[in-house]
Amino acid sequence: MPTRQKDRDTPGPPERWSEIAPGLWMGGHFVTPPRRPLEPVVVEREFDLVVSLHTQPGHGPAPGVEHLVREVPDGPLSAAQLLAVGEAAAYTAGAVRQGRRVLVRCHSGYNRSGLVVAQALVELGHEADRAVELVRERRSPWALNNRLFVEYLAAGLGTAALLAGLDG
Repeated sequence: MPTRQKDRDTPGPPERWSEIAPGLWMGGHFVTPPRRPLEPVVVEREFDLVVSLHTQPGHGPAPGVEHLVREVPDGPLSAAQLLAVGEAAAYTAGAVRQGRRVLVRCHSGYNRSGLVVAQALVELGHEADRAVELVRERRSPWALNNRLFVEYLAAGLGTAALLAGLDG
């Protein structure tokens, strides 16, 4: 199953990861530094918790670092996938409240990680539209360019899961 939409003409992220809120970071498995080719991003022990919505061998985190994996596509999500995203976001928000350094990542660090980070910000008290703004301001204007993910946030992940469940 493909996990990343290939039809977007978006530039790669120039940074490995970006701090969206104190203790809450967003990133990807690849970075495109200015005037250089795509490079892999390997997480070692920089974070207390790494939440991965996409995984690739050799990209970390280091042994002993807590790693929560919830692979989901960068496209329409099923009810079960929306619930998994909601659980990952709630776990992320709880870790941030405990003062832990958390990285949420996907392939490029734009959409799937943006969905979880924005929902974690909602769990931490932000309105959904402000959470989306923060992700775009602090990660990239290209973050959350998957409009469906923004619609999921606006509706609420629980509501979106109920509606997705009606389709099948």
